[in-house]
Amino acid sequence: MTDQEFVAMQKSTAVRSREIPRRIRLLRPAIATLSAVAPALAARVAERMFLSPPRYPQPEHEAATLAPAVSKSVDAGTPITTWTWGHGPAVLLVHGWGGRGGQLASFVRPLVASGYTAITFDAPGHGRSPATESSLVAFVAAIQAVTRALGPVRGVIAHSIGAAATACALRDGLRADAAVFLAPPADLTLHADIMLETLGFARRARELMRERIERRLGVPWATLDVGSFAAQMRTPLLVIHDREDSEVPWQEGAIIAQAWPGATLATTSGLGHRRLVRDREVVREAVDFVLAELAWRRPAATPPRAPVMAPSLA
Repeated sequence: MTDQEFVAMQKSTAVRSREIPRRIRLLRPAIATLSAVAPALAARVAERMFLSPPRYPQPEHEAATLAPAVSKSVDAGTPITTWTWGHGPAVLLVHGWGGRGGQLASFVRPLVASGYTAITFDAPGHGRSPATESSLVAFVAAIQAVTRALGPVRGVIAHSIGAAATACALRDGLRADAAVFLAPPADLTLHADIMLETLGFARRARELMRERIERRLGVPWATLDVGSFAAQMRTPLLVIHDREDSEVPWQEGAIIAQAWPGATLATTSGLGHRRLVRDREVVREAVDFVLAELAWRRPAATPPRAPVMAPSLA
């Protein structure tokens, strides 16, 4: 099957390659029963599950990169922790669902060495940020809060759900001269529906959950699907996606790259969803793209950023 045929496939087919952990699949019989006898209660359970990101221990290499950074708490409706390295024009690093700012540590050294500021953060409900729940809307609010508190950014490198949030922030007024999306999802609505169906939530329970979350977040889910507005975007974009990504299938990134004017799609193989952010070639390609775009574009007319010096990253 050709790349063009992959892009043309129905997105529902692509999303079904998502893997659900075995420990979660074991809940399916109980969830199916609850959905049948009490769909409203099942919807509340689904809402709680859907808005509660997992937290994982931070490996030593991430902690070592974060240690010399300048750390600051920023108000994004709830406190979030940020880290800043270097000085010069800023590039924002945005992690994905269940991730941490430190997961993008591999991008810090080449950015700082090139004379740029690197900024990352733990989104609400993630890493060292204290909230227990999160959402794509919360990610967008965090991106907006970080840029308000720490100054404008000229580039963004974002992974997975963080890429979808970055796209929404760009649509809503975030100014950046270059963006790199690593394994971005194109259709979160369909992702959620397929995931919940796999867990055993019946259609009515899924519909009620969606209505509950729309009321809670104050936005229709459809407005968060990058594929629905990608054609209107103008920020130079590089999409990097792995053919063997079992969490966000490659077709999703291809759909975004095809719809986003001027976007470039780079395909890797054998890295999956998470190793993508640590691979040396991916890091090099992403940073080179951002630096090349920023090198010839005139900076926005904004006050100069005060230097933020951090100890050596060695």
